[in-house]
Formats: sequence, C-alpha cells, structure tokens
Amino acid sequence: MKFMITLLALSCACMGAANTAFAQVGKLVHKEEKRKYIVYTPASYDSEPQRAFPVVFNFHGGGMSMAEQMLYSQMNRTADRHRFIVVYPQGVKSDWNVGFDMPYLGGTDDVGFTAALLAKLKQAYRIDAARVYATGLSRGGFFALRLAADLPDVFAAVASVGGPTPEPLVQHEEASKKTGKVGVMLIHGTADQVVAYGGKATGTGYLSAEDSQRYWATRNGLAALPAQSRVIDADKRDGTEVRYLEQGEAGHKVALVTVKDGGHTWPGADPFNIGLPIGKTTRDVDANELVWQFFSQHRK
Repeated sequence: MKFMITLLALSCACMGAANTAFAQVGKLVHKEEKRKYIVYTPASYDSEPQRAFPVVFNFHGGGMSMAEQMLYSQMNRTADRHRFIVVYPQGVKSDWNVGFDMPYLGGTDDVGFTAALLAKLKQAYRIDAARVYATGLSRGGFFALRLAADLPDVFAAVASVGGPTPEPLVQHEEASKKTGKVGVMLIHGTADQVVAYGGKATGTGYLSAEDSQRYWATRNGLAALPAQSRVIDADKRDGTEVRYLEQGEAGHKVALVTVKDGGHTWPGADPFNIGLPIGKTTRDVDANELVWQFFSQHRK
C-alpha cells in the first residue's frame, strides 16, 4: 500500500524551482506532535490585497514527503493560473490515517490536524472559507476522501488520485450517520498495480473505483440522476485513454475519471522510472486542470 518515491525530488527539482518562490514551510504542534506543511501563494496574492483566495490541501502518498508531492504534482503552476493557495501537509511517518495500518478512530489524528491547520491558515492568509478543497495521491487520496466524510461542513469538494474509498470509512460512516454533501472526484488507472482499480475487499481494504463512485453518488443523494460520460484521447501515442463519467447537478457532482491502461500516477505529470511498478502516466488529461475545473464548480 505504501507508495515510495525517494528520488522524486531530484528528478523534479529543476522543473519545479521556478514555482517554489512563494512556498514557505510552516510548523504546527497538534496533540503534542510537531507537524510541518508547505504553503504556496500564487503570484496574484500580493497584487490583489482585497481578495479572499480558495485553498487546496494536497496530500502526499505513503512514504512520500510534502516537498515531493509539491514537485511531482506541480500544482503550484495551476495555482498561479487560477489564483488559489496550495497547502502540502506532512504526514506522521509519511502516512495518513485511513484505518489501514492503525485504528480509524484511535490512530493518528490527521483529521484534527487538518482542521487545526486550516484554522491557523485562516489567521495568516486571506482564505475564502466557502472554497476549501482537498486532493491527494494514493494514501493522500484515500485521506482526502476521509476529510469529505469527517468534515463535510468544511470541504466543498475533494479529488482522489489512485485512492478509492477505504472500507473503514464506509463502516464508520454507517455507524456515525454523519451527513453533509461534498463534491467528489475519483481518478484511477485500470492498470494500477499499487492500488487496484477493482478494489481490495478485506474489511480494512478499499472499494473499487466504480463502487466508490456509486458510494459517493448515493451518499450525496445523486444516485437517481443520469450520468454523463465522455472519452478523452488527446495523445494517441501515450498508450492510454480517459473515460470521464460525471453524475449530479450544477454545484453538486460526483465524477469518476478512469484512465484505461494507466498506472499509479498523477495524470499529466512528468513520467519517471525508479524501479517501482507505477505504470503509465496519461497525457490525455492534466490532473491539476481537471481537478481545479471540478473544484471551481463547488462551494459551501
């Protein structure tokens, strides 16, 4: 389940150098645990002093660091284009609690950490509280979905890349009866060998990508609405094809982005090979643009 990328920063450092000028490392102590995070403010932040900015939390995969997620996803560039703040939190032992290797309720309080971090950011930055979003890769994607379930009054929408719905989340939600509609996008490759597109049913595993889409559509009261689907194959040479399925209504949607023959990768990112079974990176879509287009349709 852990997604190790130890050399990623070196492979992306030159590419990302121009986009880290406005990135700052911050610290926060939560429940006696010292935590770190990176905040990136777009170039427009200082030039628009009266404007409140959306914020996107971008969570790294298991075994990764906040800096590696920033450099790999290259979301800072998208933040500059669309004028939003990006936050890259660091997990304890490079992990996030979604109930896989620790108790869902009794393990690391990553949900509380995220809420405390948002509260701190609101004091230091001009943040639009109606436009708070979360995304992430692999374990970070799983965790973005947990935030949708645990903090539905805070997050307007989330997007998970290579991380469908954890079974512990479903079990806890059934017991807690917590409500609150959150826009959800799932992006997953059918050839993913790290987190299977078809799911892993073990009781502490995860739903399939398609069952995840159905779960969130039902949870958000959208199951009866028709789904719209389209195929995207912008790059005929990359060996992948994207099917975009969306269900819902204006400002309230659930989407499944299926990357046919795609691997455990961030769509549109620079592909790399360090001996891991991560598979193909699609060039048919840019995950950052796709995610932001989805986020921009949702607000509290």
